[in-house]
Amino acid sequence: MHDWNAYRDALLGRVGEYAKLAPDVLRGLHTIEASAKNTGLLDPKFHELIALAVAVTTRCDGCISVHAKKAVELGATEGEIAEALSTAIALNTGAALVYSARVFDAVAALPSK
Repeated sequence: MHDWNAYRDALLGRVGEYAKLAPDVLRGLHTIEASAKNTGLLDPKFHELIALAVAVTTRCDGCISVHAKKAVELGATEGEIAEALSTAIALNTGAALVYSARVFDAVAALPSK
């Protein structure tokens, strides 16, 4: 497994270097992140739980390291995190089922021999 703290620190250092080269990209990312929270309808902890579930489905270790820290800082419990991740697991399983149906659809569309 990772040393998540060292990984996050190294990652954020590299992102900082990238930000110096392409500041508009980082400003755009921050604008998008802020806009998702501007309504105030969901509390910040819930946003982080969603981010963790998405991080798992997109297989983003950097996202996991950053959002796990934020979620815990905002009071997320291991139980809440597990429940959010259970949704990610269910979604990935459901997606595999949907794409399995697509395989059979593609097979059925093949010309007859």
